Amino acid sequence: MSENDRPARPAPAKKPSTRKPVHDLRVQHFGFLLLNNFSLIALGAAVDPLRIANQVVGQTVYRYVLLSVDGGPVVSSDGIQLSVNHALADKIHFDTIFVVGPNPIPTRGIGGILDWLRRQANAGVALGGLDTGSYFLARAGLLNGHRCTIHWEDRDVILEYFPQLVLSNRIYEIDRQRYTCSGGIAPIDLMSRLISQPPGSEELAARVLELLLADRRGHDQQQRMSLRHYRGAEHTRLEEALHLMESNVEETLAVEEIANYLRVSSRQLERWFKARMGKTPVQAYQEIRLLRARQLLYRTGQSLSEICNNTGFASTTSFSNAYKRQFGISPIADRRRYHNAA
Repeated sequence: MSENDRPARPAPAKKPSTRKPVHDLRVQHFGFLLLNNFSLIALGAAVDPLRIANQVVGQTVYRYVLLSVDGGPVVSSDGIQLSVNHALADKIHFDTIFVVGPNPIPTRGIGGILDWLRRQANAGVALGGLDTGSYFLARAGLLNGHRCTIHWEDRDVILEYFPQLVLSNRIYEIDRQRYTCSGGIAPIDLMSRLISQPPGSEELAARVLELLLADRRGHDQQQRMSLRHYRGAEHTRLEEALHLMESNVEETLAVEEIANYLRVSSRQLERWFKARMGKTPVQAYQEIRLLRARQLLYRTGQSLSEICNNTGFASTTSFSNAYKRQFGISPIADRRRYHNAA
């Protein structure tokens, strides 16, 4: 029998692929509620990972729309106006809704928003807050018993109204169907975590971060809120000293106590501060306390005497004098200027 007369051999059967797909193609619907003076960077950092995930998968598996209370355009804190897709009254199904919070936080005229959020929660929708969005979930009673976070500048505001909250200083928190985030670019980290979970995958999340030129940060990453980050200090012991100061604002420590804790002499500690920060430990400590006081002035309704007590000053006179030397304006005038601008 010639080669041409032999029956053709059947093609070998293809082995089933063992590679896990990057997405199982179930479509997820996201809504982003924008409130006047919302954080534009937080919105972009949340939406772009979804857009890029769709690009990687090759089809729309993450759908997202923008909402406002009445369906009209909304102005961000940058002064940029955005059109939205829907009003709260529109009947739309969502898997997840994020409140993109404003700055400053309004405390009145938000009853309709809170009722709407409660209805969404009752319907089984996962709810999240970006930047100050956590405040609205807390006001609606939807963070009770959940770990949550908020931008570090507004930590005192939310605890003043809701002292029972389990509030962390992490960049984001995921606790069951509650997703809260500190704002800024941290929504990239939150959304990449959500994309890594079914129906997405770790591979998809990794590719999204690669295209965003972003490194993966875990939810245990702490927000950077300290003087040491503003000044770029790199000395490990100096970092420890500053952390001690930040953790003891109300009941202040003596320089000798900090030095003893670090097992160095007071003179050595003085030299480190002078060399790295150009100031004494006492000056750095006071600046930390004054920065804390400014947050309380801007973000809470505490009186001057309460703020004075909460930042370790002996009297309102000494506090006011130190504040004016640091910021060039009295505490009361600074608070008034901030709220008038807002």
